[in-house]
Amino acid sequence: MTKLNGKIAVVTGGSSGIGLAAAKALVAEGAYVFITGRRESELAKAKAEIGRNVTAVQGDIANLADLDRLYETVKKEKGALDIIVASAGIVERVSLAASTPEHFDKTFNVNARGTFFTVQKALPLLRNGSSIVLVSSSLHMKGFPEYGVYAATKAVIRSFARSWAAEFKDRGIRVNSLSPGAVETPIIQSQFKTKEEADGARQFFASVTPLGRIGKVNEMAKAILFLASDDSSYSTGIDLVADGGITQL
Repeated sequence: MTKLNGKIAVVTGGSSGIGLAAAKALVAEGAYVFITGRRESELAKAKAEIGRNVTAVQGDIANLADLDRLYETVKKEKGALDIIVASAGIVERVSLAASTPEHFDKTFNVNARGTFFTVQKALPLLRNGSSIVLVSSSLHMKGFPEYGVYAATKAVIRSFARSWAAEFKDRGIRVNSLSPGAVETPIIQSQFKTKEEADGARQFFASVTPLGRIGKVNEMAKAILFLASDDSSYSTGIDLVADGGITQL
């Protein structure tokens, strides 16, 4: 018997990186997964990689109409929902002096507002005893230049986990957050103009991480699987830190 046999899950940001790895892990344990992402081509590739028990719904979590369409699809195909993995997010490296209202609003609209409504709009479908996993970041516990707005949105997500854990406790719905450290995903490259700059960032984050390397998406997927399954049945409101020790030592 697999851990998630018969469970229905939604994974936002499921077209690449941590979200894709999480979707694969959930399907491997018996879940049926709905993945969503902004880029149709990447979403199609992800669906093909997962291979079975998956529906892809193109959309941007910052667009409430896209979220409505996602959950209409879930309702039509499965009728209920047991797991949410809110993994979608963006990061832009911008100093305080160089920040613009557009940068601030874009980052909060996706990471904070988008996550908020990802969960709110799922509530009519969520069964009692469901599990919600919010992907935060260990950066909300650190102070790195040029990540101020991004880190603030991830602190918001951490706060959501506590508040919603209290709000949904009478329904047995558990809400937890995951705070990864630097992880090898396409987001690393997207923050830099050249491969050399991105490689330099990888080396820097590895050098300040006690385990001496950056993380792997499969390691984050295992942590998400733990939070999504009954393996964490006595945990709610927690922040599971998977950062190689960077915030702990």
